[in-house]
Amino acid sequence: MINTKYRVLLVAMVCAPMVHAGEPFTSDSPWALGDWNGARSELAERGVDLEFAYVGEIGANVGGGYNNDRTARYSDQYSFGARFDLDKLLGWQDARFQLTVADRNGDNISNDRVGDPRVGTLSSSQEVWGRGSHWRLTQMYYQQAFLDRRLDIKAGRFGEGEDFNSFDCNFQNLTFCGSQVGNWGGIWYNWPITQWALRAKYAFSPELYAQVGVYEQNPSNTESRNGFKLSGSGTQGAVLPVELVWQPRFDGLPGEYRAGYYYSSANGQDVLKSTNGQPAVLSGAAYRSSSSKHGLWLGVMQQVTREENDPTRGLSLFAMATMHDKKSSKVDHYVSVGAVYKGLLKGRPRDDVGIAVSEVHVNPAYRKNAAFTNLANGIEDYDDPAYQPVQQTEYNAELNYGVHVADWLTVRPNLQFVRHPGGVREVADAWVAGFKVQATF
Repeated sequence: MINTKYRVLLVAMVCAPMVHAGEPFTSDSPWALGDWNGARSELAERGVDLEFAYVGEIGANVGGGYNNDRTARYSDQYSFGARFDLDKLLGWQDARFQLTVADRNGDNISNDRVGDPRVGTLSSSQEVWGRGSHWRLTQMYYQQAFLDRRLDIKAGRFGEGEDFNSFDCNFQNLTFCGSQVGNWGGIWYNWPITQWALRAKYAFSPELYAQVGVYEQNPSNTESRNGFKLSGSGTQGAVLPVELVWQPRFDGLPGEYRAGYYYSSANGQDVLKSTNGQPAVLSGAAYRSSSSKHGLWLGVMQQVTREENDPTRGLSLFAMATMHDKKSSKVDHYVSVGAVYKGLLKGRPRDDVGIAVSEVHVNPAYRKNAAFTNLANGIEDYDDPAYQPVQQTEYNAELNYGVHVADWLTVRPNLQFVRHPGGVREVADAWVAGFKVQATF
């Protein structure tokens, strides 16, 4: 039997090109459910813009990996929100309010098929999976512009990756999707986690702006029972990111260049040494702590070609890198490069094809700690259940094709390759077949 979710998606995909404009599931509507006989557009005109979105991802281990028992896993996310234009509603100029809740579900093929379950993988072949199958308050903030909109202030509950180190999510592998600092820094929480925060952005010109933020660092916000927590109990400090963003056009081709730095005021635990400066697992002393953590990131995205009759079609290149505190971080650096060609086929101008590769490098100190743990326990055999796998470097690659079925629906079949899953060289390189669905209702 086909799961109800799959049946709904299949019917929508078949019907999309067949219905007439203005009806639900029409191909040129931004919403699958249509405009509700004009009611939705009327609400937006009055200042209330409703948002309903869905992301679903299937991952199947088709070769290699830790467990060659072939299967497929499904994960998804529903998000429901509303954007309130407070100028239209209350007469507050250049002000708005955002409210969003999200629900995640499902399982991840990376956890026990691609990677060794004792350590998992460093990345994920299904980026939408994570933080548990729960409802969460994801956005609740007030935003106000000043000085002819050169200064923008945002305050409330939201995540760092919405503004800092942000990146599109048109791949299924996590290393090519969204804010990468949140994947490796350990103190930076991406969607759907939320925390109390304040962000200020100032535009020096239409192409150049700088921003700075202060975010509550509270690990308890990641717990499943705290999806709607508003209190500050459990706060350990604050994360302070700063970023410079340049968005130029070269010969009319758009680009975006980001450089940023983050500092955390919360204590960080050393991944190797104890308070006496020796390996903690050998000395028996507690791991030493530091008074802060820090790191930086770089991001580049530039369109480099275009079709003469359609400037939106063409080749875009991107690269991302993050670097993290070597004393207290599991991953000390990450790098990725990739390319996306939109409208490769003349008859499919809104489709896109993407290819990318990444490296996730484990901190040598963290690696030594695993080796010392095995030494202290007298374990040498990788197949011993108590063995602590030693992680080094994981490489990920993805090739995908995004089919623009309708303005409200994109499906993205993809093939992923994971070399040294989890950075564990004893694990066979893996192939993952994926399928991603992005829809707005």
